Amino acid sequence: MSSTDSSADKRITGTSERREQIIQRLRQQGSVQVNDLSALFGVSTVTIRNDLAFLERQGIAVRAYGGALICDSTTSGIEPSVEDKSSLNTALKRRIASAAAELILPGHRVILDSGTTTYELARIMRHHQNVIAMTNGMNVGTALLEAEGVELLMTGGHLRRQSLSFYGDQAEQSLLNYHFDMLFLGVDAIDIERGVSTHNEDEARLNRRMCEVADRIIVITDSSKFNRSSLHKIIDTQRIDMVITDDGVPEESLKELQRVGIEVVLVRE
Repeated sequence: MSSTDSSADKRITGTSERREQIIQRLRQQGSVQVNDLSALFGVSTVTIRNDLAFLERQGIAVRAYGGALICDSTTSGIEPSVEDKSSLNTALKRRIASAAAELILPGHRVILDSGTTTYELARIMRHHQNVIAMTNGMNVGTALLEAEGVELLMTGGHLRRQSLSFYGDQAEQSLLNYHFDMLFLGVDAIDIERGVSTHNEDEARLNRRMCEVADRIIVITDSSKFNRSSLHKIIDTQRIDMVITDDGVPEESLKELQRVGIEVVLVRE
């Protein structure tokens, strides 16, 4: 963007006009970041967060750590890509992934579902030894190619190119032949009463199958996913064994997780 364009954007001072510009950027890019918008429009980050909260209430955007993603249901028809999702909070996801990696010991058999946090976990696992890992994520599998001490299994199935994940009957059936120690599950939303959920029906069904064949279900997600619910439920919250998240998790949610016996590991934002 030229300096002239940037100056023009900063002259947008009306709330409605600014929010319309944010919507346009969401439709063009799939995601936006709070700090970028604050600098672009010359307003505080608090103002931008209020804008994003408004757009979320309108069903236009879904807030994430550091910014927001466009909703799948918007008229643009754009689903955020893996790159869009990972660009919002990469450093935080790496800290969460690092905490998760410490749980994986030699001899363990694990499932990593598709997603940007599990991708970061796969990257960290390059130094692990004597581990068997299965995934439905193409990007996760690619990252595990560098882990010579990890035996890699792929579910196969139909590929969703936007999320780089496999799904379908073949993927679900492949899980029935195995038994795993742990499942590392990334989620779109987690609510104490409504459970763990995701926006895609096929992924929810496959995730449920993963939960059935793993001894421990470990949810790895940033705090922005709490007190939210997506259309397709995966499991009840009470079935989770552990949650690894950041210390921005709402206090009420933290207490409820601990009340129902779920172990919580917090990393610093």
